[in-house]
Amino acid sequence: MNNWNENPEALVREFTFENFVEAVGFVNKIVPLAEGMNHHPDIEIYSYRKVRVRLFTHDKNQITEKDFLLAESINQLID
Repeated sequence: MNNWNENPEALVREFTFENFVEAVGFVNKIVPLAEGMNHHPDIEIYSYRKVRVRLFTHDKNQITEKDFLLAESINQLID
């Protein structure tokens, strides 16, 4: 799972961009993917150009197939 860290609490991946505008642009690309799946990640922009995405299925209280599918879709935005 390209650069995603899996732990009992979530799938997590961090991305680094050239600047704040690129970081926000990346987050905006995630929005339609998440909306289309009705599966919404926790997203944090920090250090002005870094984005941390955390995937976890809250209603199941665990990582599910939906998390892996969204992670793969997010990977396709970058890879």
